[in-house]
Amino acid sequence: MRRARPILPWVVWGVAAVSYAVAIVNRSSLAALGPAAQEHFGIDATTLATFPVIQLVVYAALQIPVGVLLDRIGSTGMILIGGVLMLGGQVIMATVNDVGFAILARVLVGAGDACTFISVMRILPEWFAVRQLPTLSQVTALIGQAGQLVSVTPLAFVVDAFGWASGFLGIAAAGLLLVILGVVVLRDRPGGGTMLERWTGRLGRTSREAESLGAASGTGGGGMPPPSTSMLAVVQAPRGGVAGFWQRTRRLLGMPGVRLAYWVHFSSPFAVNVFLLLWGTPFLTGGVGLSPAAASGLLSLTVVSSMVAGVFLGPLSSRFLERRVWIHVGITCAIALTWIAVLLWPGEPPLWLLILLLVVMPLGGPASMIAFEVSRSHTPRSFSGFGTGLVNTGGFTASLLVILLVGFALDLQGAGSPEHYSLGAFKWAFAVQIPFWLLGITMIVIEQRRTKRWMDDHGRTLR
Repeated sequence: MRRARPILPWVVWGVAAVSYAVAIVNRSSLAALGPAAQEHFGIDATTLATFPVIQLVVYAALQIPVGVLLDRIGSTGMILIGGVLMLGGQVIMATVNDVGFAILARVLVGAGDACTFISVMRILPEWFAVRQLPTLSQVTALIGQAGQLVSVTPLAFVVDAFGWASGFLGIAAAGLLLVILGVVVLRDRPGGGTMLERWTGRLGRTSREAESLGAASGTGGGGMPPPSTSMLAVVQAPRGGVAGFWQRTRRLLGMPGVRLAYWVHFSSPFAVNVFLLLWGTPFLTGGVGLSPAAASGLLSLTVVSSMVAGVFLGPLSSRFLERRVWIHVGITCAIALTWIAVLLWPGEPPLWLLILLLVVMPLGGPASMIAFEVSRSHTPRSFSGFGTGLVNTGGFTASLLVILLVGFALDLQGAGSPEHYSLGAFKWAFAVQIPFWLLGITMIVIEQRRTKRWMDDHGRTLR
């Protein structure tokens, strides 16, 4: 009689993925509220840009420290810590009118968001077979994008109909429910207890008998195993504290495959992050001249496009391991060329070109997930959380810089408030993206060659 496949891995993954979706709601809660936030706080474009910029600075700055903590205390603890931080941030955002407290709220949201994604990614290899990971990573990202849909249209509607406080307290309530669910469901690995079981000191039967789908399927194959720690040429174990932190960073960055993963993540997602986190609604309404309803509809199209792309890119990158980086480069080039067409179009871009932009640009999000597959192939298991956090700083570093530069460029042209927005000013402002694409693609080409040489020297292949 054939043994039934365990269901617990799917339950754990489901709660973790929904936690990531709620983190996306928190991250992008200003996506369609840029003008409303300027009116609520009485601020200009540069000050508005500081909200997501500070949030992303915190997010990016905490990726490596969170990765270190993740390797020590596990995914469950980090997901719950992240949920509590975001909950606190949104309660503050809902109840204050002072810009200083609003910035504190975005700091807490950024810190909580930083704890979530890499913790969810870290939990997957513990519960699933290696061959399932590329597809599951993309489906996890797809579920996260569902959170983007909530922040684009429903949140804007709630804020417009019921007020600023109601919208953000609603997000906080959803976060509280996920934290409670996480306490009783999430487990770091088979045989590990939930947070509630750890607190009570009683490990239930479900946790004791839990199995990984990798173990159940009898396979962990399908890809190149991570290199052993000895390949990092570490003579002795890294020291603790700041010295150990920088030693780990230097050792990982000494591997071309890790650097390649960083630049892959740097290059493709920043355009859609900039658009969805802040500047999309102002561009479509104040620049192109669309109504708020039409702008929200087009922003929803970006999320749907990203979700559909995630369905196909996971199996595609798993099937064509040797070409996955070039698949990413092709998508990044398509995003850059589409944006350049919009920027160079004389006058107002036609609707078909805007739709093309909002279909092609979101492909950068799922494409950036390839970075974690590259990282998983080249990062030792004992450094996996640290390595994931390091790679994840790439796209968000680019995003925060571009968000800030767009706001600065608008203010420099005297178009930093809704009443002064213009299409020409937005075109010049969005042109700051071009050097970032050029830098990212150039570094990918360089590091891809170095990685191939490293693999040849060590006799390693992707399978």
